[in-house]
Amino acid sequence: MKEATGELNMTVVTLIAVAAVAALFYFFLWPMVQRMVANQTCSTYGTNWTAKKVTTVDTGTQAEVNVWKCCPKDSENDDDCVAIDDDDEDNNGGGQTPATP
Repeated sequence: MKEATGELNMTVVTLIAVAAVAALFYFFLWPMVQRMVANQTCSTYGTNWTAKKVTTVDTGTQAEVNVWKCCPKDSENDDDCVAIDDDDEDNNGGGQTPATP
């Protein structure tokens, strides 16, 4: 019976460790990965462009989806920005060339 208790304790410790690693990835590493991918996408427009998180969309679930745009580094407003979503053709995204600021 002592052995079974020891095995159960190790299982609990392992599950807590896996949950801690998953939480670390989700809350700290995943936002950095998203930002790096968005910045890399914006760098295709030139060195003067950077990614900005514009809004967070509620999908009806508990998940939050961030909307990113490529904006000139010296731009103050979002009018000069280009959306990174290629599904919507009327947002000046989808591989279209951005206007020169």
